[in-house]
Amino acid sequence: MADRLSSKPQTPKRLAILGGLVSELWHDKAGFIGFLVIALITAMALLAPWIAPYDPAAQNVMARLQPPVWLANGDWNHILGTDNLGRDVLSRVIWGARSTLLIGASVVLIAGTIGVIVGLVAGYAGGRVDGVLMRIVDIQVSFPGILMILLIVSVLGPSTLTMIIVLSITNWMIYARQVRSIVMSVRQVPYVEAASVMGCRPRRIIFRHILPNLVTPLLTLGILEFTNIVLAEAAVSFLGLGVQPPATSWGLDVASGRDYIFIAWWLITFPGLGIVLTVLSINLFANWVRVTTDPQEREKRFAYSRAARRMVRPAEDRAVVR
Repeated sequence: MADRLSSKPQTPKRLAILGGLVSELWHDKAGFIGFLVIALITAMALLAPWIAPYDPAAQNVMARLQPPVWLANGDWNHILGTDNLGRDVLSRVIWGARSTLLIGASVVLIAGTIGVIVGLVAGYAGGRVDGVLMRIVDIQVSFPGILMILLIVSVLGPSTLTMIIVLSITNWMIYARQVRSIVMSVRQVPYVEAASVMGCRPRRIIFRHILPNLVTPLLTLGILEFTNIVLAEAAVSFLGLGVQPPATSWGLDVASGRDYIFIAWWLITFPGLGIVLTVLSINLFANWVRVTTDPQEREKRFAYSRAARRMVRPAEDRAVVR
């Protein structure tokens, strides 16, 4: 009974917080546009089996290198044209978004989990444990990423799963360093020291008192790293070491169309635009997340808005007097 009574007032409070965030996002036009584009691309990727007009791997040599519909010899059957094997470009762009976002989300989740665990242990334990873990991070950072990708791909073979494994192995260090630096500063605050004096176990202190302070910086870092993963996936697939046919991704489509850039520019333009829009939109949204979750940045934004209002009011008063 008590749990039901305590949960009732929380629902309006959560709705009010959510409404405040939506209002702030609406007033930040760049962040709102970025969020809207991300939502549209995500919806396109999730609904790819239903909205794609053709199978992305279906070939029709008789319709190869057909231009987009608005150009001469274009056809409404293939709105964005076809590639050198007669495959529909629009369908490949839609399915390519699915592969690219799947790889990006998986790598951020796996690499973030590994990095957070290593950073928590290193930052809280300190001493020799911290030294050993940070030396491992330094060795990993100094190792050429492209060489590691070649080694792993040569052993496992190029595929989507291999891409996720490779990018996770080469990107967990930034999370570890970020978390370690935050933990080393947070573990000295009074409430963490009080929990230690009261006899709380290290695991409880880490996950109950320290980890909640990492949510905001990790959220921003994960969003920004997602853009790096998208670009890395495109680069590796462009080299032929990532997603393999008959599967598709934006990087693979750019690589497949590079030999036809002067006679069929649409083969690399549309998947390239997908990469650009995704990265740009995520960066715009991440900037809004960083400002919204940082108390100092929120105070600055509030001060700027108050100053702007004070400057506007005297001008309005003078206009009324006239």
